[in-house]
Amino acid sequence: MNVHRRGILQASAALIAGTVVPAWAADLVATPAQMRGPFYPLTLPLDQDNDLVSVSGRSSVAHGMITNITGQVLDEQGRAQAGVRVEIWQVNGYGRYHHASDDSARPIDPNFQGYGTAFTGADGAYRFRTIKPLAYPGRAPHIHFALTRKDFGTFSTQMYVAGAAENERDFLLSGIRDRKARASLIVALEPSPAFAGELAGEFPIVLSADGRLKRGALPEAYRLARIGLESKHE
Repeated sequence: MNVHRRGILQASAALIAGTVVPAWAADLVATPAQMRGPFYPLTLPLDQDNDLVSVSGRSSVAHGMITNITGQVLDEQGRAQAGVRVEIWQVNGYGRYHHASDDSARPIDPNFQGYGTAFTGADGAYRFRTIKPLAYPGRAPHIHFALTRKDFGTFSTQMYVAGAAENERDFLLSGIRDRKARASLIVALEPSPAFAGELAGEFPIVLSADGRLKRGALPEAYRLARIGLESKHE
């Protein structure tokens, strides 16, 4: 277990007990901000709960390996952040976004929401049931996250899958120079101890006061790609 994960677990135990030990908070690494990307839903789906593999009104579940993502939202002092709206969106089990700008030949999965929301509780915890993300040209497997609360606005980042061969070539992930910060975005997906045949991973998110992504920080390659995508809808 790396220092970041150990710090999260220790901070969680302290929060349950009602105290926070400063030494534990010192081990926490602020989660790097990453851009929202061009595939945030143009129109939010009617079904947008935290279970992305089951769509209301449909009897079949989504194609792909069902994956349970849990985590806790903290600040850099290790304090749980309650009432945070957590959004996720990602490709389906074939590697395609449910978005008009994704014109790949991969199939659309009508049994996959593609987007979901959850709110953190008093302990800062959240949970999603989704599918293991796949790589697509130019990107490693990842899940987009956006966290929103009135007092800090919106924070966007991305979660990556440990062991994915594409991680080293992903321009967003490899662009993070700090080793610990980069590692904090990479999550091991392992067999779930609670749900047979499913995967599970823990993605703690540590918010910093100055961690919001500034528009000027967008890599040039991404900025140009986004301009091209947005022009389709002008």
